[in-house]
Amino acid sequence: MSASSRGEFKMALSSVMSTKWRSMLTVLGVVIGVASVMTVMGLGQGIKQQIAGQIDHSGKNILMVRPGNQARYENGAQLTNTDVLFGRDAAGALTTQDVTAIASVSQVQKSAPLGIISSAAKAGDTTLSDPLVIATGSQLPSVIGQQVQYGNFFDDNSANTAVIGKQVAHDLFGESVPLGQLFTLRGQTFMVRGIFSDFNSSPMSPTAGFDDAIFIPYGAAQQLTNNGLQFYAILAQSKGGSQAGAAESITSHLLTAHGGEHDFAVFNHSQAEDMSSSTISLFTTFVSAVAAIALLVGGIGIMNIMLVSVTERMHEIGVRKAVGATNRQILTQFTLEAAVLSGVGGVIGVVLSIIVEALLRTYTTYHPVFMWQAMLLAVGISLAVGVVFGVAPAVKAARKDPITALRHE
Repeated sequence: MSASSRGEFKMALSSVMSTKWRSMLTVLGVVIGVASVMTVMGLGQGIKQQIAGQIDHSGKNILMVRPGNQARYENGAQLTNTDVLFGRDAAGALTTQDVTAIASVSQVQKSAPLGIISSAAKAGDTTLSDPLVIATGSQLPSVIGQQVQYGNFFDDNSANTAVIGKQVAHDLFGESVPLGQLFTLRGQTFMVRGIFSDFNSSPMSPTAGFDDAIFIPYGAAQQLTNNGLQFYAILAQSKGGSQAGAAESITSHLLTAHGGEHDFAVFNHSQAEDMSSSTISLFTTFVSAVAAIALLVGGIGIMNIMLVSVTERMHEIGVRKAVGATNRQILTQFTLEAAVLSGVGGVIGVVLSIIVEALLRTYTTYHPVFMWQAMLLAVGISLAVGVVFGVAPAVKAARKDPITALRHE
């Protein structure tokens, strides 16, 4: 950087620092925009890694059956428009007949249905108004690779027994290991038979926390719902490495059970991971685009305040031109001031996003990933916003007639 450039930069920085509060309020839009985009991108990347880790933890031979046939094909692979990861509200539902059909497939080693019932949980004077009550089968822990830390899991012949997450143990019973304790669901009494170890995330879903879930046998859930229980997913563990063969057999058995109607979808390990990435990427892009509007608003704010600054400093512009300053130097000065404003806003936004991501990692189950590439991109974009929106005021200042500017009070 030449001496003249350093001088112009120092002059721009000095001008910005002379009105600290106005400058901070001016860059607030840039700060919010950069912090939002950085946080959303880090959160999206973190969720992708969580899902990939959960899928790998459960095993690469896991298949997932979901209701609904909103299928599409891409490069020969079957995908779906249904939210296979986040939604437990897919069109239609799976039944106990489907559970039996999948369990009878010779290539399936183990399987576990997942259904949800709505019920408050009561233990003594404590009531959980809307807990996550999961109806499932005895093979769930081995299918998803999750350990029961205390006690043991129920079997298919168990009646009113339950296994709970650690959060439910604290919220409902006020202790860590409430084995043998009783609680009620829809007027029926259940006994705590086991407590799961901490869940990294729900099977195939980062949005539903299974640490605050109550797991009951689906036979007992059928009684609670008067045989109205339906499943939002069935997880199946294929034998050996014949995942494709298992998927074909499951499809064949379910088509027979459904009278030839293909109103379900079967996903393997790679498809589930691909769908998680595409779904989260779409969500991240959408939210980032919304957050980027704050950058646009910040840029407009910078342009507005620079136009005000040009008007306020008209006499200064006249003096500088009278002593020999060129149009280019005036243009450079005001452009640099706008760039300094937006650049400082970008740096503050990055620092703020790091703080927010650290808080999310500390106080939630989400683990955002800090990406230095995104940091550099965010700061670069904020600088570009300042330059683009600072050009018009700078051009206005550069074109001022020195005599007219000197007369301005």
